[in-house]
Amino acid sequence: MMKNAIISALFGASVLSAMPAFAADPAATAVAMVEKGVAYMQKNGKDALIKEVNSKNPEFIDGSIYLTVRALDGTQLAHPTNPKLIGKNLVVLPDADGKLFRKEIIDQAKTKGKGWVDYRYNNPTTGEIEKKSTYFFKYQDVILDAGIFKGK
Repeated sequence: MMKNAIISALFGASVLSAMPAFAADPAATAVAMVEKGVAYMQKNGKDALIKEVNSKNPEFIDGSIYLTVRALDGTQLAHPTNPKLIGKNLVVLPDADGKLFRKEIIDQAKTKGKGWVDYRYNNPTTGEIEKKSTYFFKYQDVILDAGIFKGK
């Protein structure tokens, strides 16, 4: 129980310290979005978080940055912008360069717990393949992540 209290306190401090950086730093926004998801899950449970993300709760969407939740096997549990992905496991589908970025996210989440993975992906806003970086964090039996496009 003490461990959860410490984790909650650390995440709360991280979210608050990242808030002023939202507009200026997309990476900080992505990290804060994931931390907000973890804090919500700690307070309300995994099922509640999945429901909120899938219902497009604006708390988990900030422009083109949004929270997603996947199982440790790669099955998409929550996705606010593409509901067709929910329930699917796309680990074997590569990015534009053939990189299995979802597998890399899962492998690193299992071994390191958190981090960033870079890949190239279709930006739905521009319709072009662009560099993308996704921040992920493993919490309990899921991975929460949020990605940012970095242009060509």
